[in-house]
Amino acid sequence: MSLRKEIAVFALIFVLIVVAWGLQVVREVLKNSTPSSSRIAVVDFDTCVAAGNPVAESYPRQCVARGKTFTEDIGTSTPPGVSNELEKADLIRLDSPRPGAAITSPLEVTGEARGYWFFEATFPLVLVDWDGRIIAESYAEAQGDPAGGGVNWMTEDFVPFRGTIEFEKPEFIGDFSKRGALILRKDNPSGLPENDDALEIPVLFQ
Repeated sequence: MSLRKEIAVFALIFVLIVVAWGLQVVREVLKNSTPSSSRIAVVDFDTCVAAGNPVAESYPRQCVARGKTFTEDIGTSTPPGVSNELEKADLIRLDSPRPGAAITSPLEVTGEARGYWFFEATFPLVLVDWDGRIIAESYAEAQGDPAGGGVNWMTEDFVPFRGTIEFEKPEFIGDFSKRGALILRKDNPSGLPENDDALEIPVLFQ
């Protein structure tokens, strides 16, 4: 092979190397310009996955972002932002607040529940933020019958209840952070999971 041909071959190889290096640089630039976990607001499993965070192939799947774990909704619980009020209507009925209501502190909770929803005439109230973090806890107390005057919670009939929760409004970091949920839990002194039950309604922090 002549010197001229050798120079041409080396020049071609050099050009190919430069082009390959250039393509790699372009790929890295495009990769860095796509949305990352720092640019996407991670508020649930789907946004966690969209932000490119690692997903554990458990059941249900779990995604981890910045030390928080988000579990995939597989339809076994009330979907976020949806009340199970109709499902629990024969057990507990809520007069105030209503699902989707804008709330402020102190929040008064009223309604009626079957006597077996109580224990020692009370049951727990829990307020959570958009992330499911508990921000306040209290209890609802059975109310006396205006006609009879006494409080009879040891019955299968509906018993009026009233409770108050004081809370600090969650920090505003986007419209999603206005969302929360009020959970009215059946008192379960046995601690057995099969005896657990709850009414959950979505609320908005005003």
